[in-house]
Amino acid sequence: MAAHGLTILGVDPGLTRCGLAAVYATPDRAVRIRDVGVATSEPGEELAARLVRVADEIEAWLDRLQPDAVAVERVFAQSNVSTVASTAQVAGLAMVAAQRRGLPVTLHTPSEVKAAVTGNGRAGKEQVATMVARILGVDKVPRPADATDALALAICHAWRGSPATGVSEGSGDGTAAQRAWREAARRAARSPRRVAAARPTVGR
Repeated sequence: MAAHGLTILGVDPGLTRCGLAAVYATPDRAVRIRDVGVATSEPGEELAARLVRVADEIEAWLDRLQPDAVAVERVFAQSNVSTVASTAQVAGLAMVAAQRRGLPVTLHTPSEVKAAVTGNGRAGKEQVATMVARILGVDKVPRPADATDALALAICHAWRGSPATGVSEGSGDGTAAQRAWREAARRAARSPRRVAAARPTVGR
């Protein structure tokens, strides 16, 4: 890890659209975009072919940007089991790709990400998008929403208290959003998590 900062790759897993975003975080808590986009696959393709397509794109991003850490959205049970299954499969691809390159991987819940970016763990997508744009100093965030979500994930990880950001998770330092993130993380750690059993179906 570079002493002057670090690059974080955020991954918003999805089979049809997987959001990918790399940000650079400095010790003064500034965050800027290095790259942002989506990896896509066609719903009409075979599942294995779709997974390979997304995996190849994730690995290309890792090799090109050489991040110091990878942040992936944690998958929770939903009513749409096929969407959960495919999303979990893509999350696994990102984790394996990072592990093979010796990169640390952290899973963040949606509420943790929202709290980190907005100070409110129940914020709506538009509020998150507005704050992401403000944090990054851009007029508008990229579309589709998967790309914005990946940026929010990377920002969340940058602000969770790594040495590069200069903010300790246990301290009272940092912005209101950072303090809200730490509280959301503590609540998530105390709450039991339910994960749906994956089934061999094609979803998102």
